[in-house]
Amino acid sequence: MTPARILIVEDELIIARDLQQQLTRIAHTVIGLSVSGEEAIAIAAAERPDIVLMDLRLEGRMDGVDAARHLREAFQIPVIFLTAYADPETVRRASQAEPQGYLLKPFEDLQLFTTIELALRKHSAERRLQESERRWEATLSSIGDGVIATDGEQRITFMNPVAEALTGWEFRLAAGLPLGQVVRLRQAGELTEPTAAEDAGDVVLVSRPGREIHVREKRSPILDGHGRITGAVLILADMTRRREAEAAFRQAQAEMEHAARLTSMGELVASIAHEINQPLMSISANAAALGRWLSHGPSGQAEVRAASERILRDSGRAADIVRNILGMARKAAPSSRAVDVNGLVRDMLRILEGKLRQHGVALHAGLQDGLPSIQGNAVQLQQVVLNLAVNAIEAMAGMPEPALHITSCLAEDGIVIRVEDNGPGVDSAQAEKIFDAFYTTKPAGMGLGLLICRTIIHAHAGSLTLAPNRPSGCIFQIHLPSCVAGKIPPSGVARQRHHPMHRAPRRREHQPRRQASPGE
Repeated sequence: MTPARILIVEDELIIARDLQQQLTRIAHTVIGLSVSGEEAIAIAAAERPDIVLMDLRLEGRMDGVDAARHLREAFQIPVIFLTAYADPETVRRASQAEPQGYLLKPFEDLQLFTTIELALRKHSAERRLQESERRWEATLSSIGDGVIATDGEQRITFMNPVAEALTGWEFRLAAGLPLGQVVRLRQAGELTEPTAAEDAGDVVLVSRPGREIHVREKRSPILDGHGRITGAVLILADMTRRREAEAAFRQAQAEMEHAARLTSMGELVASIAHEINQPLMSISANAAALGRWLSHGPSGQAEVRAASERILRDSGRAADIVRNILGMARKAAPSSRAVDVNGLVRDMLRILEGKLRQHGVALHAGLQDGLPSIQGNAVQLQQVVLNLAVNAIEAMAGMPEPALHITSCLAEDGIVIRVEDNGPGVDSAQAEKIFDAFYTTKPAGMGLGLLICRTIIHAHAGSLTLAPNRPSGCIFQIHLPSCVAGKIPPSGVARQRHHPMHRAPRRREHQPRRQASPGE
């Protein structure tokens, strides 16, 4: 039994007192007695009883039916009607107020007890159901997709705010209308009642104002306790933002690919500019010398011829560099032939003459005689040695008694070329990054030279390493596999020597040593 707080509404006071005694005997509490509907509403608003026992015939303008309807709608308080009348019209009118019970006078304590107990339990169940429906409705109203529910005849019974926005229909206007009248899909089949959950895919929804919206449609049946279909749920997911996001992603991807192509093109252009700078400098120097010798008239013809030959040689070398770099960019196999290492080093030293004099660097060349040939691309290999030598010269700018050592010798499994300087050197942190793309220790450097050098040497199945020199400076060592295995007798080793043309020039005290310009 559930004890309850009960309001009695009865215009006959004797009956009301007798009813109060009956309720007290079965452990209920009477919170008040009323003789009119208006008074009953006022007491209910103040006391909020658990249940009201209401006579159908009351004094005043409001009878029991009207009062019961008001109590249910305003306060959700259940009502049990008490009456001596059971004619069809009275019962019909009383049922409109949706009472929780109907007692005919006179009644026994057991009848009263049973009716009140059932009414309280029924009201509690209805309240839980209403709370569940409110939670369900709140959940469906808060999700981001449009949700529409229909009954067994495909008439709309629910729409959440998103569905209202998509279709252009307010639920209060769409309730009870056929689904096809509210949800109009272009180029889609009839909206049939689904027998199982299904994904209809992307469709175009035409809203009430005529706006076309791309949506993704899903349908699921509503089943009763016996598995019978009693309706359906339609879910409409707005694909507009997703399509916009996909379009933006495709555009961003295209822009990234374009940027990557531009970056690759920029790297290629930068590498070409870096590699071709040396022969262009040599051409410029020889052209200047050519002009000076031409001013000497016939006596300078031999020098003019030599300078013009050097210009032709360096211009051809620049063209070879461009061809080789473009070949690497296209991943084409470079031309390969037997290469005399000492010969390409000697040619490189002639190119360096002007730069050595300009920076006051003493050259020490020690090239082992009789070295076997190596298989490779002479232009690329010479460019590697030249880049290493130029880097060393520029690194020693401002150092006292700068000296460059270039040596070659035979190793067990190939040939080794070493380029040494007595500059400031690099610390361990720099040494780890020195071969990385775009990493440079020079203010005007591009950070591509050493990367290109290592790439070329690796393409020749060799290695390029960096080690510290003592007491200062760097040692770059190139190891290349030779074509012919063999040993060179000790007498074939050329001794270390100073070439007269590479000796550091004597400087006047008032002439400061000039630093290399960024373009050199």
